[in-house]
Amino acid sequence: MNDIRRTILWVIFAFSMVLLWDKWQVHNGKKATFFPAPVTVPVAAPAAPVSPGASTVPSSTPVATDSSQVPGGAPAAAPAAARENVQVTTDVLALTFDTQGGTLKHAEMRKYADMADKTKSFVLFDESANRVYMAESGLIGGSFPNHKTPMQLVAGPTTLQDGQDELQIRFESADVGGVKLVKTYTLKRGAYDIGVRHEVVNASGAAVNPQLYVQLVRDGNAPPGESSMYSTFTGPAVYTEAKKYQKVEFKDIEKGKADWEKTATNGYVAMVQHYFASAWLLADGIQRDIFARKVSDNLYAVGMITPLGTVEPGQSKSVEAKLFAGPQLEKTLEALAPGLELVKDYGWLTIMAKPLYWLLDQIHSLLGNWGWSIVGLVLVLKILFYWLNAKAYASMAKMKAINPKIMEMRERLKDKPQQMQQEMMRIYREEKVNPMGGCFPIIIQMPVFMALYWVLQSSVEIRNAPWIGWIHDLSMPDPFFILPLLMTLSSLLQTALNPAPPDPMQAKMMWIMPLMFSVMFFFFPAGLVMYWLTNNILSIAQQWLINTRMGVPPQFNLPKFK
Repeated sequence: MNDIRRTILWVIFAFSMVLLWDKWQVHNGKKATFFPAPVTVPVAAPAAPVSPGASTVPSSTPVATDSSQVPGGAPAAAPAAARENVQVTTDVLALTFDTQGGTLKHAEMRKYADMADKTKSFVLFDESANRVYMAESGLIGGSFPNHKTPMQLVAGPTTLQDGQDELQIRFESADVGGVKLVKTYTLKRGAYDIGVRHEVVNASGAAVNPQLYVQLVRDGNAPPGESSMYSTFTGPAVYTEAKKYQKVEFKDIEKGKADWEKTATNGYVAMVQHYFASAWLLADGIQRDIFARKVSDNLYAVGMITPLGTVEPGQSKSVEAKLFAGPQLEKTLEALAPGLELVKDYGWLTIMAKPLYWLLDQIHSLLGNWGWSIVGLVLVLKILFYWLNAKAYASMAKMKAINPKIMEMRERLKDKPQQMQQEMMRIYREEKVNPMGGCFPIIIQMPVFMALYWVLQSSVEIRNAPWIGWIHDLSMPDPFFILPLLMTLSSLLQTALNPAPPDPMQAKMMWIMPLMFSVMFFFFPAGLVMYWLTNNILSIAQQWLINTRMGVPPQFNLPKFK
């Protein structure tokens, strides 16, 4: 049993050293050896209008509707017009539309502050020298209006006024190939989803068969302000009922190795990053072909194409879509579309993380503070796991009671290792002690606490949320390192209360490990550190109580390094 425990400890220690080495490399301006972070590279400027037939191609979509027709430039038949920016404001969004294609190219979250400058709103969509992230749509299947076609804003209000619940912004193109495209954006109070109606008007003398494409275009850089101490997914995602939620890595698109469901009659496409996401949604039952592609250097797109069928001369057809651009609020996402809440990615721990988030949200509805809600959630989990933890601490208490006998035996038989092992097993049998009894209950709980870790890391509600005093943002590191210091002290106190391992090397490792892990916690968000600190304090209290009940006086096993 000692060999098993020693092996587990060495594995944990080795993994910790790997993580610390990587972070040390990053801290010194070098590339991480084992877990390199995404490299920020310059963003290619959006393509200028080109001659007819030119296109940027999602060539990886071998489907009936040819996504290679998705254009990258304005058709020559389109009338020349200067690009203009149209500013649109609601109570939660500040948007900028481009009259070229009626594209949404800038979106600020008015209720969420920028991480670097709290006086500014967080920017999701943007078109600048350093960032490109836009929502585009248009027609293919002929020389039709697309996202490079000049459009005209139909006069009307662009600001959601007090007492007003809805605002409509309408863009119209001129006839291109005998077809006119009308885009109508409908914004509602308090909503991050935007209704987008695409109306196709056939002004020609012949029937046409256009297809509608919607896409999200983004550079491959990590979002500004991302922590170097933990990583979150940034990139495209596809959801269908058949394949469920599929993340598509930028690097896989680059190498042509990306895999996703190519056709469906349901689902969505999205661009995901920490705390925020965007997504194009079509109604269930509408056939769509899904593509992901490299647009240019460090620029990628994910989108859908749907056929509109035949539009006879003088007739029109329309398709309703929704464009979501906002925070990953789980209840809001669940209400918009099936599976959309999965952009808040808990990975393989989703089955446990979702009920934990629900419980955290319920506690917050009572306490009104996310910091105290985290404390309350850990307390609830400790109560739920009380008897399981009690067995672990009872086993540790028994080990602590017989520890003097074990140490005396090891000293007596230190030159006879085989006999020492046999004698140790005899003592365990006679005292009815399982040396691994303190480990199994903790191992059983680990997935739950890992899931809670991801809940706290992924929840946008924690972002910019204050706790008390000096903690003004639970998603940022403690500015004075008070919580990490307290967590380190609590971890060392826990180690001192545990029975000292009979193996001297093992005993040293038990003291080194808390110190090694504590280094990382100095750079973790305050909410995560507070979760571990609360868990440590409650564990110490329960361990002390059980030791007292079993007649094992509290003793501090201080380190003995020689």
